[in-house]
Amino acid sequence: MAADGGATRPEERLERAVRAAEQALIEYEIAVETFRVEVENFSRLHHQKLGPMYTRLDELDARIAEVTADRTGDPEDRRKADEARARVMPMPGVEELFNGWMDGDGLFPEAVAMLTDQPVRPPQRVRPSDEARKLYRELARRAHPDLAPDEGERQRREEFITRVNAAYARGDEAALRELSEEWAAGPAPAERGPSHSEELYARLEWLSQRKELLTLVAKEMEESAIGSMLRLAPDDPDRLLEEIAEQLLAQVAAREEELAALLG
Repeated sequence: MAADGGATRPEERLERAVRAAEQALIEYEIAVETFRVEVENFSRLHHQKLGPMYTRLDELDARIAEVTADRTGDPEDRRKADEARARVMPMPGVEELFNGWMDGDGLFPEAVAMLTDQPVRPPQRVRPSDEARKLYRELARRAHPDLAPDEGERQRREEFITRVNAAYARGDEAALRELSEEWAAGPAPAERGPSHSEELYARLEWLSQRKELLTLVAKEMEESAIGSMLRLAPDDPDRLLEEIAEQLLAQVAAREEELAALLG
């Protein structure tokens, strides 16, 4: 009996190592997905709130360069003016202008307000609540595809997790709660059967490769322009947007004064 116990002990340790690695990978994937949602939401808000200011700055820079070139006649000034004008975003076509602003009943309220010079509702703040984050983490741990014992169960979990990720990206707490209830009422996941040592080693290698891939994805997001800004104020990104908006408004005012002086 002692010999048998001694023979199975290394495999039991290997199984524990695999399970620990699986749980660690799931936690890391949750962190990466959470950061991805934060980056996407911050990027959307950044574009909606600050995009017009950047466009205005580009237009003012182009006008200043063009006026300067007209005054000096210098070919170098003209080249700079042409480059500045090329950086200005072109006026969108009608279809682009109303993309996302129209449904079967006509224009959305935001579009109507803009076209009638009424106050436009600020962009929606889409960031998951603490409760939504909690529900998401619980669902990701319980229904993660990497815990599936067979291909059929993996496919079921992948389809379910796709719905979970979509609800989390919308910050839809109610939908996440419904999904939690749906999973609890669904078929219980089968227990993982005994694994051979070769399969366990292969599993550990796959988990390691998956972790390396996620590390590269996380690094790319963190080093992006939006990710870098978000890391400056992870707890209050809305305040960061306000500070950037104030700086851009000051730059717009300065450019307008400069252009007015040139047109004198």
